This record gives sequence, structure tokens and C-alpha cells, in this order.
Amino acid sequence: MNADVIVVGAGLAGLVATHELVKAGRRVLVIDQENRNNLGGQAFWSLGGLFFVDSPEQRRLGIKDSHELALADWMGSAGFDREREDHWPRQWARAYVDFAATEKREYLRELGLKVVPTVGWAERGGGSASGHGNSVPRFHLTWGTGPEVVRIFAEPVLEGEKRGLVNFEFRHQVDDLIVEDGAVVGVRGPCWSRRTSSGARRPREPPWASSSSVPRR
Repeated sequence: MNADVIVVGAGLAGLVATHELVKAGRRVLVIDQENRNNLGGQAFWSLGGLFFVDSPEQRRLGIKDSHELALADWMGSAGFDREREDHWPRQWARAYVDFAATEKREYLRELGLKVVPTVGWAERGGGSASGHGNSVPRFHLTWGTGPEVVRIFAEPVLEGEKRGLVNFEFRHQVDDLIVEDGAVVGVRGPCWSRRTSSGARRPREPPWASSSSVPRR
């Protein structure tokens, strides 16, 4: 099983990554320990709440939001206090707030996603950006909730499967990375058989392995 890129997990994050890779013409192997009916993972069962910053919906309701305020809320909630361990989480937080304050809404809209015209206040803070939680409402509810969030990414990914760009391997668990010369070149793990009557899962032997053909840089 070779591919340009291996995506571990067919939840929402995996679908988004695979969608972007298919757009770029890459061959993708998607691996998930569950079956095909669980495509999208927990996102399917969610309310489909989306974090937008200074959106038209917020402005229409008189909610004053900004990139600076959202980032302050995020940092206040995260409480990063370790220089080394929190370096990349801090970078991720900044990148995500940047995305939510700029292209995220339009990116999703172009895929067909719509939100209801109200804004909720999930993870509500105390009205101050110096504490925990959101100091203003930012919870935008998807019209169609979680299943719709999954659909807009699952449909193009499944179309990519028809075109031969995506290959799914369900009931495969990843529990190890294959590293050569300091670079990750593949993944390894057991392939699950059917559940026994007691509910336990028995791996088939030997464990499977898969590698990516992406050139090293």
C-alpha cells in the first residue's frame, strides 16, 4: 500500500487534510481503526459549532469582536506556561485564530456550508479577555449541524476515491511510525478482525505496514 501521503484517521481533520491533498492531485491513503460507517468521526454527532472571529453574523448582532480579542481569549483559556512544551501549541493557536479571523468562513462557504443567523456563546467567559473562555459570543451553528460539516468534505473525498486518488483502509489501527534516517516514511499496526461475542477485537497476524512514496526533503 503506497501513496504520496498517508492520513491517519478518517475523522473531520483527516477528511479536511485529504480534501486538500486531492485538490493538489496527490494520491492519499486514509487509515482508520473504525469501519466506513464512521466516516467523519465524532464531528458527525456534533452541533456543528464553528469558531469565527468578527463575522458578518456577529456584526449584524452588534457583537464587537477582533483578532486581538479572540487571541487573548484563547491564550487566557490555554494558560500556556511551559516554554518548550507549549511552543508548538502556541504557534497552532495563533495560526488557527488567524484562520478564523480571515479566510475560514469564506473557505467553508465555498464548499456549500451555511450557518444560522444567530451566534451562541459556548465556553462563555466572564466578559474579560484576561480570564478563561470566550469574552464575546463566537459560536456559529451550521445549518444542518454536524452531518453537514462532514458532508462538505466527505463528498469530494469520496469523489477522489472514485478517481483513484484516495484509498481507504478501514479496521486498521496505527500504533507505530516507521522512521528511517530521522524521517517518518510509513506507519504500522494491527488489522482488526470481526468482534468476538465478548466484544474483544483480535488483530490478524502479522501486523500490516504501509509506506509513503513522498520524496524526502
